[in-house]
Amino acid sequence: MLKVFLVEDESIVREGLRDNIMWQQYGYRFAGEAGDGEMALPLIRKVKPDLLITDIKMPFMDGLALSRIVSAEFPQMKILIISGYDDFEYARQAIQVGVEQYLLKPVTRSALQKALVEIREKIRNERAQEDYLDKFKEEMLEYEQFSRRNFFEKVFEGHISVQEIYEGAQRLSLELDAAAYNLAMVSLWEKRDAQERSQDSRLTAGKREELTRCFLRYPEYLIFRWNINTYGILMKGEEEQMEELRDRCRKNIIRICSGHDSELEWFLAIGEPVTRLSLLPQVYSKVNHMMSSRFLKPGQHILTMEDGTLGQMRESGSLGGVDIAKADPEIIKNFLMRGQVEEIEDFVDGYLESQSKALQSRMFRDYLTLSIRFTTIAFVVRLGYREEELLDGIETQGPHHAGLSAEEMKPYMLELMHRALDLSNRAMDSQGKKLLKKAMEYIEENYARDTISLNEAAGAVEVSANYFSTMFSREMEMTFTEYVTQKRMEKAKQLLRQTEKHAGDIAVEVGFKDPHYFSFVFKKTQGCTPREYRSGVKG
Repeated sequence: MLKVFLVEDESIVREGLRDNIMWQQYGYRFAGEAGDGEMALPLIRKVKPDLLITDIKMPFMDGLALSRIVSAEFPQMKILIISGYDDFEYARQAIQVGVEQYLLKPVTRSALQKALVEIREKIRNERAQEDYLDKFKEEMLEYEQFSRRNFFEKVFEGHISVQEIYEGAQRLSLELDAAAYNLAMVSLWEKRDAQERSQDSRLTAGKREELTRCFLRYPEYLIFRWNINTYGILMKGEEEQMEELRDRCRKNIIRICSGHDSELEWFLAIGEPVTRLSLLPQVYSKVNHMMSSRFLKPGQHILTMEDGTLGQMRESGSLGGVDIAKADPEIIKNFLMRGQVEEIEDFVDGYLESQSKALQSRMFRDYLTLSIRFTTIAFVVRLGYREEELLDGIETQGPHHAGLSAEEMKPYMLELMHRALDLSNRAMDSQGKKLLKKAMEYIEENYARDTISLNEAAGAVEVSANYFSTMFSREMEMTFTEYVTQKRMEKAKQLLRQTEKHAGDIAVEVGFKDPHYFSFVFKKTQGCTPREYRSGVKG
C-alpha cells in the first residue's frame, strides 16, 4: 500500500479530499496532512510518503518551495500539485521541479482518481524495474568478479598504462581516484581439503562469502578474486587514512578467519602504501613475496617482510643448524598443491635460506634433495604422470640429485618445481576440459529450467562451486551466468522469429518465471524489446 500525504491551507478542501476519496481503493493509505509547507516538511521527513499532494499558494512556505526541497531529499517521491491558478509560469516551474501532474481547482473526483491510478502504476513500474535491475546485477555479480580479476591481474603485473587503468576502471564502474593506495592479499583453504583442489566445504565457502560481504560495505576497499584460494583487497584513500584502512582490514580478516585453526589454514599479507597507481605493481611484488612464505610458516597467519623469503630466517631450537620442521616434506607438498608458478622462485629461496647453515653439510644436502625429489615424484604420479615425465632431462647422467653442492641445489629444485607445476596445470586443464564437456551437456539439457544455478551445475559435475566458477570462466572466457543467459536469449530470438508464440510463453520456455523480467533481460542484453526484435525493427 502506497502512502499519500496532503498539504492544503484551505481546511474545507483538505478535509474534503481526505474524507471523500477512497484511498485504499486506489492502492493508497492516507498517511498525514498539514496546512502549509513549513508544517508539512518535518512530517514528510518522518512519514516518507510515496506521493505528496500539495497546493501551490500557501502561507509560510508555498507548494513549489516545498516541492523543491522534497524532490532534492526524496527523489523517488512523486508530487501532485493542485492549484487555483491557471498560470503557465506556475506550470513551468512545477515541471522544472519534477512534479508528476498539475491539476486545477476545483479538482473533480474523477480527475483526481485518474491521476492517482496513473501515478500508482508509474511507481509500481519504476519499482519493478529497480527490482529487475537489482536481480540482474545480482546474477551478474559472478561476471563482475571475473572481470575484476582480469583487470587487477593486468594492473598489478604492470601490463597496462595508467590511462588504460582508468579506462578499464570506468568500464567496470570502479572508482580508483585516490591520493594513496595499498594492497592486501588473504589466502584460505580447509586443511582436510589439502589433497583436492576441486573440493570446497561449507566452512571455506562461508568464510569467503563473509569476506566478500564485509569489504563490499566499504567504498575504501575493492575486493576481488585472485585465484581459487586467494582474494585481493585494494585499499584507497587519503594518505593519512592508509594506516587506519590497513588496521581495519587486518582486524576484519582476523575476526572472520580466526577461531577455526584446527580446520582452516589462512594467511594475510599487507603491503606498504604508495601515492601513484603506476606503483601498484611494486606493492603487489612485495605482497606476493610475503605470501610465498605462507608454506614455510603454516602456524603464522599474519605475514610480514621479515617473514618474506628474501629476509634472513634464523633457526632457533635447532640442532647443528638443522630445523627439522622447516625440512618437513609437507611444506613441499602443500606448495605443489596450493602454490602458483609465479611464486616458485620466492618459495625456493625461502625454503633453502631457512636451512642455509645446515646446507653446509653434504649429508644434509643429500637428505634434503632426496626428500624434495621423492615428494615431487609422488605428487606427479598421483596426478597420473610417470616419474620419467618429471625427471627426463634433469637426471640424464644417473641420479643427479646425489652429491649436489649448495649452489646447485637451487637450480635443481627450481627445475623440479616448475616441471611439477607445469604437469599439474596440464592435469588441471585436462580435468577442466572433461568437467567443461560434462557441464556443457548439463547446461544444454537444463538451461530452460528457471531453477538452474551455478551451485547446481557444480554439484552435477561433482566439484565445488568455487572451483567450478573459476574453471568455467577460465575455459569459456565468460561466466556461468553469462553463458546460461546467452543460451536463453539465443533460443528466445529463435522462437520470436520462427513462431507466433506469445512473449510470455517464450519467457517460460527459456527459463524465466516472470515474463516482465524476461523482457527486461532481453532488452538489457540484446538492445531492444522482444516485440521490437520480432517485428524486425532492431536486431
